[in-house]
Amino acid sequence: MGAANRFGAILVADLRERTRSTRFWVVLVALSWASWWCFPPLEAHYMTVSIGSGVRGQYSSAWIGMTLGLLYSTLMSLLGFYLVRGTLVRDFETRVWQLLVATPMTRAGFLLAKWTSHMLVFCLVMAIGLAVGLLAQLWRAEDSTLDLIELVRPAIWLSLPALSITALFAVLFDMIPWLRRSAGNVLYFVVWIALLAFSSTGENRPVSDTWLSDPNGIAMAWRDLKSQLSLAYPHMTFDGLSIGGVMFKGEPAIFEWTRWAPRWLDIGGRLLWVGAALVAICAMAPALDRAAARTSAVATRAANAPGLRLRLLDRLLRPLESHPSGLLFAAELKLLLRPRRRLWWLALVVLGLVQLFGSMQALGIACILAWLISTDVFARTILRERESGTAALLFSAAHVQRRMLFVRVGVALGLAVLSVLPALLRLSLGDPLILLALNMTAASIAVAGIAVGAACRNPRPFELLLVASAYAGAQGHALLNPTTDPAATIALHGILLPAFSVLLVVLWPRHCRVEEQGAPWRGMLKRHHGRKALA
Repeated sequence: MGAANRFGAILVADLRERTRSTRFWVVLVALSWASWWCFPPLEAHYMTVSIGSGVRGQYSSAWIGMTLGLLYSTLMSLLGFYLVRGTLVRDFETRVWQLLVATPMTRAGFLLAKWTSHMLVFCLVMAIGLAVGLLAQLWRAEDSTLDLIELVRPAIWLSLPALSITALFAVLFDMIPWLRRSAGNVLYFVVWIALLAFSSTGENRPVSDTWLSDPNGIAMAWRDLKSQLSLAYPHMTFDGLSIGGVMFKGEPAIFEWTRWAPRWLDIGGRLLWVGAALVAICAMAPALDRAAARTSAVATRAANAPGLRLRLLDRLLRPLESHPSGLLFAAELKLLLRPRRRLWWLALVVLGLVQLFGSMQALGIACILAWLISTDVFARTILRERESGTAALLFSAAHVQRRMLFVRVGVALGLAVLSVLPALLRLSLGDPLILLALNMTAASIAVAGIAVGAACRNPRPFELLLVASAYAGAQGHALLNPTTDPAATIALHGILLPAFSVLLVVLWPRHCRVEEQGAPWRGMLKRHHGRKALA
């Protein structure tokens, strides 16, 4: 009973910490709104889950549950990681861990409580989505018979095993010091892509091999959907299962789907993924003390990292240092570039060579990757004063607020352009439209990183936006890949760039407000004046 009480106390405390954040409820509202648009009417020219290019099930409780189950097991596996991660790091950095370790709590119990907390957040999101799905079923009125068991069943057997793996990665990345920040966010995106690719290969496996399926359960779901479709449309062939949005012309072909009955062997295979996640969580317990001890040491080492000396940079920036704004620009640029490790510079050189000599498709993907490896700069530069508590010291200088705004935007824009400079040089020789689109994309990324950071006061929302946009760009979307449709890229950023610029101008005075961000300095000043008054 004592162990259960300690487990429950940690779990409740973690959930209270989450739910007190306004950002948490904003995300829930946004996900609820997105759930409604997962069930478009017949006249809409898109579907979120379809078979082939235009076939879906009738909006019954079973199909509503299958749609949400597949969306949560795939897309929520990506979004959920960014939603729940960071709780271990928060306990390490606020020294709550030192208090907990003095109690009879076990290390495995602590990690299991964190994992369970992640899973409860996922369950809350799914419960809200299923409630919205029921409303959509009644509103679309294609099948008004409500069946709660069929509605919930896909969420349990498809989504929960997939999200248990996501919760495992959220705990694991918080344990490894160099994965706690932007590097971990980018690496998980790569892991998610790999898991999704593994899931897609399972669609062609024999029926006898699908009991274990894949973490997302796509192979198992596709097996049963294909079996039903072969009865409804015996003379048709289907390309596969599409999840996440498919555009088509005309009205979709609809088949009846009122029940999904996974085999007992399938259920055992899904439970194996949950069991594997639990075993991995317990296996990490011996490394918990070491991970907590390295928190302050890693932060100090990162702050004092020598990086490269970049003597040439000193000579190039010396003419600017005679002017106050130029001095700020030079200092900001050195502060960003000098801690960059050799691996970052090597990756930038390799991607630059691909931009120069690769095909146009390779050029577009290399540009996206070049921006992606600098995600931490775009997302965290605006938060430096907030994290270090130096806002009161920096923004107390005369006229520094306006100068810092131009300097921050200029440095971020310079880095975004530098990342794709080889591509710009190549395109300047004969592709002016793509050249303009690439410049506008770089400017939007630079301004958006600062604006979203100022709005959310957290780097994670922009990191998530950039990672999701990078995935879409790698698939050929014009948002970050101007080589596919430069006119569409120019049109998109013609809207986004002014919007983010206005947002930044509006939010910048609040960011510079000393009373909010300079709390430590403000307290020191109050104590100083209090002592003078007493004297």
